[in-house]
Amino acid sequence: MSAGSRMPVTATLAVRNFRRYLLGQLTSNIGTWMQRAAQDLLVLHITGNSGSAVGVVTALQFLPQTLFGLAGGILADRYPKRRILLLTQTAMGAQSLLLGLLTVTGAVTLPSVYVLAFALGTATAVDSPARNAYISELVDRERLATAVSLNSAQFNVARALGPALAGLTVAAFGTGPVFLVNAASYLAVLHGLFIIRTDDPPGPGRPRPPGRTRLRDAFRHITSTPELLLPISLIAFVGTFGLNFQVTISLVAVTAFHTGPAAFGCLSAAYAVGGLTGAVYGAHRARPPTARRLISTTIVFGVLEAAQGLMPDYGSFMALLIPTGFAAVIVTTTANALTQLHADPQLRGRAMSVYFLVLLGGTPIGAPLVGLVSDSLGARSTLVLGGVVSASSALLLSALITGRVQRRIRITGTGSVTGSPFASAQPAGNRQPEV
Repeated sequence: MSAGSRMPVTATLAVRNFRRYLLGQLTSNIGTWMQRAAQDLLVLHITGNSGSAVGVVTALQFLPQTLFGLAGGILADRYPKRRILLLTQTAMGAQSLLLGLLTVTGAVTLPSVYVLAFALGTATAVDSPARNAYISELVDRERLATAVSLNSAQFNVARALGPALAGLTVAAFGTGPVFLVNAASYLAVLHGLFIIRTDDPPGPGRPRPPGRTRLRDAFRHITSTPELLLPISLIAFVGTFGLNFQVTISLVAVTAFHTGPAAFGCLSAAYAVGGLTGAVYGAHRARPPTARRLISTTIVFGVLEAAQGLMPDYGSFMALLIPTGFAAVIVTTTANALTQLHADPQLRGRAMSVYFLVLLGGTPIGAPLVGLVSDSLGARSTLVLGGVVSASSALLLSALITGRVQRRIRITGTGSVTGSPFASAQPAGNRQPEV
């Protein structure tokens, strides 16, 4: 298959190991999104509707990504990823089971929710680099971009279904059973992992890295590889300033349109529908991801987000959320695929840990900034600011990194930047070793 072609969805789903993995992840992620919604409702119930307590729980769940995410990447490159996932998925299932048992027995307290949220975040920080890098061991390189898009699609399906199922379950049975359902959902992932054998012993072309697994090797690899530096740098800006919709949507719904929880739920659903559509579209694209596509879609996303803040009424705001969600998922899916395609196989876990650090680690910075801008200039301004920063960063980083590549070409006398940015670059699997 030529480098410019891409496997169709059916060919990727025909890979039995990947299909088992994807179904297990879908089942588990639906349960995870159910738990996220139920956890917020539980905290509100315990505290008498304290929004700050919900914020603390969210912060505790994201903080470990900042603290331990890079260590998770080192572990993913040092040890078999399947074994790591068996441990982390078991730990996350145990966390959900314990929270469910505490809730149904009436023994749950706010400090216990805090501790368990931090524990879940810690397991997730170790799990994320291994889970995403593991996809490259389930499919060949030609199927990797499609596999990443399918993985994004299942995530967005879960994000759309999970909160709705949680609402129905909580209304009928309370929050405790939701946590127990999530605990049971991890069995699907564990079953799939138990019957998959790809990295024990290592497969062809995937030798265990000798000696120490150093984080600085990954940073050196990223900074010296434009096809990695662009998506990781760009997603740092977009993740910090542009992808704060869970906060900005609620702020606009309440302060600008003066609506209630039901209307906010409709806005969140519209954004999720756009994201799901974008993920399905990305999976069916015939051409592989490129730096040019990442730049152009980020600019489109930034323009849509800025326009979002200018919408005059609730209806137009909700309608524009669908294409905005579509563009947001195309940006993150393309950046994810480029990172996986161009990372050296022996450094892929660490490269993915850096990717998730900049994608999720900016939340503690971006969320307070969103609140500050909203308090000072109004909720709509947060969307305009996020869109302007996202689009501007795409243009600026493209110019800076392209200029760096051109300077290297003038010095070495090799390579080309004609056509799309970094057009002559090859994925890590085909790249010739540097001398």
